[in-house]
Formats: sequence, structure tokens, C-alpha cells
Amino acid sequence: MNPQHDHRRLGRELDLFDTDPLMGAGLPYWLPDGAVVRHELEKYVRQAERAAGYRHVYSPVLGKRELYEISGHWSHYSDDMFPPMKLGAEEVVLRPSLCPHHALIYRSRSHSYRELPLRMAELGGMYRSELSGVLGGLTRVRSIQLNDAHIFCTLEQAAGEARAALDLIRRAYADLGIRAARYRLSLPGEGGKYVADPELWRRATALLEEVLQGVPYDAVEGEAAFYGPKIDVQITDPAGRESTLSTVQIDFHQPERFDLHYIGADGAKHRPVMVHRSIIGSVERAVAHLVEEHGGAFPAWLAPVQLVVLPVADAQLDRAQEVVRQARARGLRAEAYGPGDGTLGARIRAARLVPYQAVIGEREAEGDEAAVRLRDGRRPGAVAVDGLLRRISDVVGARGAELWPAA
Repeated sequence: MNPQHDHRRLGRELDLFDTDPLMGAGLPYWLPDGAVVRHELEKYVRQAERAAGYRHVYSPVLGKRELYEISGHWSHYSDDMFPPMKLGAEEVVLRPSLCPHHALIYRSRSHSYRELPLRMAELGGMYRSELSGVLGGLTRVRSIQLNDAHIFCTLEQAAGEARAALDLIRRAYADLGIRAARYRLSLPGEGGKYVADPELWRRATALLEEVLQGVPYDAVEGEAAFYGPKIDVQITDPAGRESTLSTVQIDFHQPERFDLHYIGADGAKHRPVMVHRSIIGSVERAVAHLVEEHGGAFPAWLAPVQLVVLPVADAQLDRAQEVVRQARARGLRAEAYGPGDGTLGARIRAARLVPYQAVIGEREAEGDEAAVRLRDGRRPGAVAVDGLLRRISDVVGARGAELWPAA
């Protein structure tokens, strides 16, 4: 990757996101083009999760302090949490994690072994009190939109569910053009950061080692979650800095803390295992990595503008706007850049990151055609407008990497 593809610079140049000191450090806002990328990424994740048998929920970003005392976050993770807020006689906290909320949702109804595995997913907000000195762009923020999920299952199902989650991560990376730098088995280290239950750690670690059979990985102490070990999928930025994007975790701790259970085939209560997994981690970090990976030249299905229509002269402006209308009717994101926006050459350069450019001169307007230029420099030539829009729709719908596949 090109070191010039720093997402902080490109994010502002391409009008994807920005910050304002009145909103606060580490609290970026999304501009319209960045919101498109985020929306498409979230839509992709939800579709992938539904296809894999997940059901989606919504839960509040606030919780009582007592909730996080039960989960263990307050005693093991409070340095990364925002201070409690007084609400009458109660104290509420901006949540640092979604898992306690999902545990309560599971606990709110009785469950039979026949329902398991129960896969619960949410794209939800959470907040972490990061120090100002480590904040930067979208990779270290205080307000996080997390692609999170929790699978409640039997002990016998846990390894298979974790393995399936890892497969889901691999498929998403292939679709998004993300390369995993390495897999890391994150284990506990020294100190009181971790739950003191050696048997818990031994059982969870053994299951994750089973999941990683045949997968090259590094075991690293001191990187586990406070409640259990995890598989971290590591990525690198243009400067070679490594970070975690996706995770799979096995948790025996929170089912115990929240007294979760299901009714087994024997009619007795049994404790479920809780598998935590995130396909793309935080939306913020995923978008930052995609910006840097693609240099702002997103795959066609993710691009903020997928087609730009360029009339050569004012006489073709109405025709160009009609092509834009047809494209939008097909669900494509299209814009017309007319002569008022500069010379044809200047407009072509301004749209250099748009996957498809359709130039319409006098001849093309008369023949209901467009002279097609692709972002990669290829020029397929004059193509019937209906055929062009159909081809773009097919590429976008298939989330294809090839802009102009052979017919």
C-alpha cells in the first residue's frame, strides 16, 4: 500500500469524515460520501449475518453501573470507561461493550436446548475513554459503532460456532479486499486485569486452540479480554503498524455471572457457553483500513459515486441528467458533471476515483449511447446506455472486484 494513502488525509480530501473541537476529540462525524461507505458496509455485514443464521437486536448505549459490576467490566475495565452519570438515585454508564446487554436479552426469555445455538447480532454504539494522546482519525476513537455478535450454545457446539465465525471473517475479507496479516491467540498476562479462574482460562484456551488447528498463528500473552482468551485477526496499515480488526472469543465467565441457562434434553438447567465474535470489528476502523487499502478507489459496490455522466456540451446536459435518473432508478449512485463544472478534461480528472465515467457527446446523445471510461484507464468505447447500466448493476449486485467482466 502507498504511504500516501493515510486515511486521515484522504478522509478529509474525499469528504468522508471530519472532526470538530466542539464535538470533541475522538468523536468524528460522517459526511455524506463517508456515510454512503459506512451504510454499504453495514448493509453487507447484516446480510452476511442473516445468511449465517444470526438474528439482529437493538440495545441501549446506556446501562446501570450495577450491570457492569455484574459483568466484571467495572472491576477489570473501568479505566477505559466514562465516569458514571447521576440519574436520580441511580448511576448510569455509557457502555464500553455490548456483551452484558446481550446477556440480559438472552436471560429475559427461557430457552430450550433445541433453540441452540442462538446467534444474536447488533451493529451498536459503545464508548471508550481513550486518552487524547492516542486518538487518531477513525482508528482510535471514543465513540465506536461495533459489529458485534454473541452466540449462546452448548459446550459441544462452541468450537464449531467459533470455527464458523472465523470462516465468516475470511469470506468478508475476500469480499472487501482486506488481507489478514496474521492470526493471534491472545492469552492472559500478569496482573489483576484478568478474571482469576485458571480452569475457565484452560477450558476456553483449549477450545480456541482446537479452532485454530491447521491455521498458522502466534500465541501472545497479555492481549486477552479480561474474561477470556480470543482469536484476533491482525491487519497492518501503510506504515506497517499492526492492529486488531476482527475477533472470536469463547466466554465461560459472563454466563456464570448472569446466571444464564437453558433447559436440556434431560429437563434440567444447563449453563450455555457464550461465543463473542466480530466480523469487521468497529465500523470506524474497518472504513479507515478500506480507505488505506484502496486509496479511496473503493470497489464499485462501496464507492460513494458509482457512475458519473459527463456531457461534452450544454446541449447534452438534459440527456446526461436523464441517464442519471435512469441509473438512480436502478439503485445506482450517479451524478452528472456538466460544462459548468469545468472543461471535459478537468471533470474527468475530478472523477478519477469514480469507477465508471460515461461521456455523452452529440453522437452518443443521438444514438442513446455513452462513451465509457473506467477508473483503471480502460475505454470500452461507445455502449448503449441501457446495456451500460445493466452491466454496472450486475457488478455492484455481485460485489465484484472486476469493473468490466467479460460479457
